Amino acid sequence: MAIKIVADSSCDLSDEMKKQMNVEIAPLILELGDKSYVDDESLDVRQYVKAMGECETPPKTACPSPNDYMERYKGPESIFVVTLSNFLSGSYNSAVLAKDMFLDEVGNKFIHVFDSFSASAGEVVVSLKISELTKLNLSETEIVEKVTKFIKEMKTFFLLESLEHLAKAGRLNPIIAKVASMLSIKPIMCGDEGNIKLFEKVRGYKKAFNRLIDVIGEEGKNFEEKVLGIAHCNCLERAIEFKEEVMKRYNFKDIVIVETKGLSSTYADDGGIVIAF
Repeated sequence: MAIKIVADSSCDLSDEMKKQMNVEIAPLILELGDKSYVDDESLDVRQYVKAMGECETPPKTACPSPNDYMERYKGPESIFVVTLSNFLSGSYNSAVLAKDMFLDEVGNKFIHVFDSFSASAGEVVVSLKISELTKLNLSETEIVEKVTKFIKEMKTFFLLESLEHLAKAGRLNPIIAKVASMLSIKPIMCGDEGNIKLFEKVRGYKKAFNRLIDVIGEEGKNFEEKVLGIAHCNCLERAIEFKEEVMKRYNFKDIVIVETKGLSSTYADDGGIVIAF
């Protein structure tokens, strides 16, 4: 079965992974003050993060339009779509609307839209799961059932150096962010049925880093069947260290490290790590 995966630009796959898996990305639009950035291959993420730190107003984002998705639905392949959590973005609704419009025009074609209930590394591991299942000669319906179950069981956690932009963008109570900064608290955040919530507060980054490794064992199981995705914002060495420490304790089927693109970097900011499994 020939398939194409379509995802929004919170799916932080590397260029090589996108090519191997036949993934097309519908970019979000990022806004800093009066400047707009397209979250695609042309975006200099490091420069964008620098500009974000210098911008006095909160960053804003706009999801891909239905037309953006419809362009990527073209072709002979069966289409599997992976989007940001419906609770964080309009990307899912835009992709579903695009599906309805596209099928009205072309008639019979398989398109299924998955709400990842996650972001960043979460979208990465969902895409990897789709790609893995398509190699097993399963039907489209079987793939949808298995990926839907996978998404329900998937865990997403993130550890950020700074909570400033998460608070500015309305994803976190500003008071929590301010208190955390004053007390050198590094909150471990998690996905909660598509929303972001505080999982645990830890004093100091190193302790929080080690605690997150513990959390994997407490919250996960059957690691030999799973891939751990690690997305980092300008902190490759930290991501590698995290991978190495995880490998000492858990037998994941695979561990992949990717770099956050523009949308994920908007919230993760410099030094942030997002994991999903």
